[in-house]
Amino acid sequence: METKKLPHDHGNGMAHAIEHMPEESGFAEVSELFRQLCDGSRIKIFWLLCHCEECVINISAVMGMTSPAVSHHLRQLRGCGLIEGRRDGREVYYRAADTDMARLLHRMIEKMIEISCPSSDGCYPLRGAELARAVRDYLVANCGKRITIEELSKKFLINTSALKETFKAAYGKPIAAYMKEYRIRRAAELLRTTDMSIAAAAKQSGYETQGKFAKAFKDIFGVLPSEYKKATGCKKLDI
Repeated sequence: METKKLPHDHGNGMAHAIEHMPEESGFAEVSELFRQLCDGSRIKIFWLLCHCEECVINISAVMGMTSPAVSHHLRQLRGCGLIEGRRDGREVYYRAADTDMARLLHRMIEKMIEISCPSSDGCYPLRGAELARAVRDYLVANCGKRITIEELSKKFLINTSALKETFKAAYGKPIAAYMKEYRIRRAAELLRTTDMSIAAAAKQSGYETQGKFAKAFKDIFGVLPSEYKKATGCKKLDI
C-alpha cells in the first residue's frame, strides 16, 4: 500500500499505522460480519451453538421463536461462516464452526457481556487456567470413567477445539495423553503400595481389558505391570 503523506506530522506513529493498514476489502469483510450480528437474537443463537449442537426445533423452544424465524438467523450465521450444520436423516443439527473467527467472536461476546453486566455474580463459563484446572479436577475425580471431549464441552460450556487448546496450554499435553499418564501412574501406585491385583488396578484406573492396560503401562514405564509388581519395592525402576 502506498504511504500517504500526512498534512501534519505529529510524530505519533500515524504514518507507520497507515503503512501497515490492511486492504479496504478486509475492513469491508469485517463490517459485513458485524452487520450480520446486529440482532441480539442472532448473537444469542450463535452463543448457544458455541456450547452445543442442536436442531431448529430445540433452538426455537429455547429462544421462544418460530422455526422459520430461527431458520432465518441460522442461514445468516451460516452464510458468514460462523456456524455449520450436518444432516442426520430428516433432521439438521447446527453448531459453531471450528474456526479462529468463530472462537474469537465467542470469547468477545462473553467478555463484552461480562463488562456490561458485572452484576451477574459469576454466571459466566470458566476460562483459561481456571477452566483447565476445573476440567482436570473433574477428570481425576472420575478417573475410572471414560469421559468424551463432547461431554466435557457440554459440561463446561466451551466448544471442543477451545477446550483442547486451553487444556494443552495449561498442562502441556492433550487431554487424552494427560489422563493416560495419570491413570497409569495411579495404577502403578496401587500396585506398589497395596496387594491389589493387576486386573483390579486396571479396572479402577478405567481400563476395561488387561491387554490395553498392559500396553499403556509399558508406554509409560517401559515394563509390563507384572514386571513392575514383581520388582522389589519398585526401586530398580525409573518412575
